[in-house]
Amino acid sequence: MEELQSALKGNGLTLSNLPEKGRCLLTTRDFHLGEVIISQEPYVCVPNKSPVESRCDGCFTTSNLKKSSGCHVVWYCGSTCQKLGWKLHRLECEALSRLDRDKRKCVTPSIRLMVIPTTATDNYNLVEALVSRMPDIDEKQLVLYARMANLVNFILQQPDINIKEIAENFSKVFKINSYPAKYFWHCSCLPNSVLVFEGRLAVIRAVQHVPQGAESDDIQESVVLEGYRCKDEGCNGFLLRSSDDKGFICQQRGRVRDKEETRKIASEVKSMSEKALMSLSSGNQLEAVSMHQTIEKLQRKLCHPFPISLMQTREKILMELQNWREALAYCKLTIPVYQRVYPGFHPLLGLQYYTYGKLERFLGDTEDAIKSVTKAMDILRITHGTNTPFMRDLLMKLEEAHAKASHKLSCKDE
Repeated sequence: MEELQSALKGNGLTLSNLPEKGRCLLTTRDFHLGEVIISQEPYVCVPNKSPVESRCDGCFTTSNLKKSSGCHVVWYCGSTCQKLGWKLHRLECEALSRLDRDKRKCVTPSIRLMVIPTTATDNYNLVEALVSRMPDIDEKQLVLYARMANLVNFILQQPDINIKEIAENFSKVFKINSYPAKYFWHCSCLPNSVLVFEGRLAVIRAVQHVPQGAESDDIQESVVLEGYRCKDEGCNGFLLRSSDDKGFICQQRGRVRDKEETRKIASEVKSMSEKALMSLSSGNQLEAVSMHQTIEKLQRKLCHPFPISLMQTREKILMELQNWREALAYCKLTIPVYQRVYPGFHPLLGLQYYTYGKLERFLGDTEDAIKSVTKAMDILRITHGTNTPFMRDLLMKLEEAHAKASHKLSCKDE
């Protein structure tokens, strides 16, 4: 922990313990709007497994991919990424190559995270310093972690492997510490900082002035922002987690919504979303639209009329139908909701303005598109900086739109 405190000190931060929050970061100097508070490379990371596309293990691109010739599990876009990742992948590749084809299919991203031996890097002590949540985990989750740990043991086949330690690491990484900068508090609806990724690098930037001694927090959508509604049809009350964490309590009528019921509907939505993505990738657009309409019905059971997740589903339906005018009209309706839910400088608000601008430009509304994309730029230059590939591409698109508008105006004058 002393090593971590020493590293944080140089960044104007200190690790502290606050009542009811546990470990968190406090600032030891002022941070200004758009300033990077902290950035961090992951101890280890792997791309999520997608049913429709693979990604390079180094840069996460989906283009020009080839499988590792040794393990036939990991993908790379070229020799540069492969060489950069070889120090760790060499150990992983050796373990995975011992598996037969059927067992390789069982290797999930979660399993891969644990396959790298703890001796392979010089900063494993930072993983050890994370808080273990094993005592707080229910029996069903404990059994799952134990099974996953045994699978890691089977893959590694090392006599001195500690299965209990692997299971505990699963609880550290997936239960509570899943953010790279895990000591940031996750319950503020008006955060003073946000987390964005620049490739593999996690970057926390200030989205307002953060004075010395303040708690630095990023945003994670809570139950309120997800829009879970009361079980009573006529009630507009919002829900918060119960103190025993067994459900969500309506703050207006006191009705409890069971946690398992909520989880079941959310699981159905996730499963249906994955199937819709597969249908869309295989060219079956009508089936994908039908599935998204089913998703919307499921979300209506769980959510208020305008939660972020439900609005995103409606946008997908309209986009898949290529009903651009209606998609634009609906996107316009979402902007005030995003403004209410998120602070003025938040990446999701900026990206929504960007989507709005792209639709306007596609439909020929160049001048309005410039206004929308400019609003997006004003937000995203704070949250993403100005030197990332995404921001350079966004600036180029804005310049193209200005050029098109100028050409259109000169043609009118002639």
